[in-house]
Amino acid sequence: MTAHPPFRKVLDGVATREQMFQQLSRHKDTPGIDPLSGTPYSGEWFQITASEYHFMLGLLPPLFMRTGMFGMSEFKAGNVTSVFFAIRIRGRERCFHGFCDLTDRQSPDKMRAAIAHETGASDSRTRAEKLEAIWNMTPVELRGIARNADPETGWAEHRGKGTVLVNAGRHDAVFKLLDDLSDLEIDELLSSARSSRNSKKGGDDKGYP
Repeated sequence: MTAHPPFRKVLDGVATREQMFQQLSRHKDTPGIDPLSGTPYSGEWFQITASEYHFMLGLLPPLFMRTGMFGMSEFKAGNVTSVFFAIRIRGRERCFHGFCDLTDRQSPDKMRAAIAHETGASDSRTRAEKLEAIWNMTPVELRGIARNADPETGWAEHRGKGTVLVNAGRHDAVFKLLDDLSDLEIDELLSSARSSRNSKKGGDDKGYP
């Protein structure tokens, strides 16, 4: 048995606003479906436009919000709610909607990874290779080395290990051990580093589809 929920793309192409709202209620008339469980929706996803992403972000105060991701405070049913993603794919940001069952708190990150994999945004490098790339691409002022002189961080046992500045939400940033970065943070840091490098070179990846 797989440890991950089945994520299912339910619409080809990019949904218009009308199509988006149709998908948000696509099971309402399905016979034999319990509308209170939210189960039929869980794991479904499809692509939307950036304007719909920002429209939904402004519709209600989000349940949670991280870089490139937010969840709707109004649940679809049970523990299932809409989660919206902005994922950089071959130099271009694309937006998606998915239904996540928050009984599993990691389901938004798992869905994001599944969408990225299916749409070609996934990176075939190992975790160690990605961490090395992040370290090499991060400006010196945004990275550091854990030292015994930082007792408040609790990093005494990690002396000599690399740290990088990450987004901590609410416009704050903190230094975090490279080894402790989540998969989502790794993706965000790699994307940010690539964008910064391309802007310095004057490139904007317009040649990609």
